[in-house]
Amino acid sequence: MGYIPSKVMQETFSQSQALAILTQAAAQEVKALAEELLPLLEQHAPLEVTQNRTGLVMLPYRDTVHGTLFHLGEVLIAEAQVRQNNLLGYGMVLGRDLEQALAVALLDLAFQAGIGLERLNRFLEAAQSEQTHVHNQLFAKVDATRVQMETF
Repeated sequence: MGYIPSKVMQETFSQSQALAILTQAAAQEVKALAEELLPLLEQHAPLEVTQNRTGLVMLPYRDTVHGTLFHLGEVLIAEAQVRQNNLLGYGMVLGRDLEQALAVALLDLAFQAGIGLERLNRFLEAAQSEQTHVHNQLFAKVDATRVQMETF
């Protein structure tokens, strides 16, 4: 028997958005949240780790002049898959932290199953806010070095 995601708790994020935020969030915080939600997941059915490995993936990039796609090189990643009934949770992070990838996969599974959504959404909102703040700070530093060619 599969899960029917809770419609009572309105989802603030899509699954794709949630995964994007989780993969960029601080590893220790993601692991702590997964540990917090793990007992709730285990109450429903046994969990099966179907994949937990490191590997290399090609990093694609689009040429801004001609619009052609090419590969800059390879990136080391850690990825994990967790199955529970008919749901499959997936996590992939940069680097070799297999625990972080497994934590993301467990949180993806919880998201899909509607387990701990309120707690997960609070975490995602806070992480997204932090990531936006860091991105804006970096963009401000980059923007400060921008040269206006019209002034020459």
